[in-house]
Amino acid sequence: MIKKIERKEDVSLTPPSGTGGLYYFDEIIDRHNTDAIKIERCKALFGTENVLPLWVADMDFRTPDFIINAIKERCEHPIFGYSKLPKGFIPALTNWIKALHGWEVKSQWVGFLPGIVSGIAFAIETYSEIGDEVIIQPPVYYPFIHVVKNNSRELVFNQLKEVNGIFEMDFEDLMQKITTKTRMLILCNPHNPGGRAWDADTLIRLAEICAKHNIVVISDEIHSDLVLRNKKHIPFATVSDTAANISVTLMAPTKTFNMPGLVSSSYIIPNSDLRAKYVNYLERIEQTGGNTFAYIATQAAYEKGGAWRKQMLEYVEGNIDYVINFLKTNIPQIKPMIPEATYLLWLDCEEMGMETDDLQDFFVHKAGLGLNKGTIFGPGGEYHLRLNAACPRSILKQAMAQLKEAVEALLPKGEISTPPVG
Repeated sequence: MIKKIERKEDVSLTPPSGTGGLYYFDEIIDRHNTDAIKIERCKALFGTENVLPLWVADMDFRTPDFIINAIKERCEHPIFGYSKLPKGFIPALTNWIKALHGWEVKSQWVGFLPGIVSGIAFAIETYSEIGDEVIIQPPVYYPFIHVVKNNSRELVFNQLKEVNGIFEMDFEDLMQKITTKTRMLILCNPHNPGGRAWDADTLIRLAEICAKHNIVVISDEIHSDLVLRNKKHIPFATVSDTAANISVTLMAPTKTFNMPGLVSSSYIIPNSDLRAKYVNYLERIEQTGGNTFAYIATQAAYEKGGAWRKQMLEYVEGNIDYVINFLKTNIPQIKPMIPEATYLLWLDCEEMGMETDDLQDFFVHKAGLGLNKGTIFGPGGEYHLRLNAACPRSILKQAMAQLKEAVEALLPKGEISTPPVG
């Protein structure tokens, strides 16, 4: 029988006095009764509500005060009528990208989108026809799979390789998979769930191959502001003129500043022909704008979020290090891929000796943990789970303690059987 998951409440709602303006990430915030997906869908996904939910890729940190205050200020006006994109929105975005990523983005390249996955769907409709092929690189963010299939395109897998503990692109396989029907490749940069911040050489090679075959690259860079350990995010469009000419880059502040419910993102398209086609499609389907609060929150994030982002990443790095060290010391059968970006951990559990469904069942019903099952990310996800480390450290400590107890109960001294053959 699974013990009840205890949620240790913390009454501190503001940064402790004397912290010199430091933000506070140890606060426990109860998200019940807020329609939070990570809470409300546990029963349907795991068969029980009695889990620590470490699956959905949003944070359990308070959305920054400068975003909340900007929304509150707007709420002081009693009319929420039709609103255009604020004049400060695009400068805030381009200044942020230049300062953080060294990319000089021209204002005419940029437009608002109601979400990254929506932006991918719009690109599929813009640059391909029903029955055309779209390449993705699994294991990868699972909505890539859905958005291709749901738009009646042929899904092609160019599976990543694990080399020395990190993912690498398999270019030989990619060139074999390309046909005369291949129109697009969806790139996850940085990679989710593996946390790879792709290097320039890899992106240059990808651009050369795709350009040779007239393939448009849709680069999902929603995790671009979440690089770790002094790594550098390299926007795909910046590695060469070739890359810039074939790319549609999608960015958003929503992961970084924990406001995905506001659904705010942007496209960046340097090529005027690709941009004109994309804008024309958006105009045809009446998707050229967003809502007032998405605009306001995004501008506030990009104008005021530098210090918060830095402190949040330092805390997340500490969380990731805690989990990695705990597993190495206590449960060496579970091997995390060391992320270069994101707050996600890709856990290799093959040495647990279970098939993927049984593995998730063990985590849910024995350890009381709700993680993403690896197979939803496509080929290469077998025997894996994805863990979200963007939460108060006390939650992760509780999660690891429950996992250790469950593993130790599995066999004497936590011994795990040999993985199945085949």
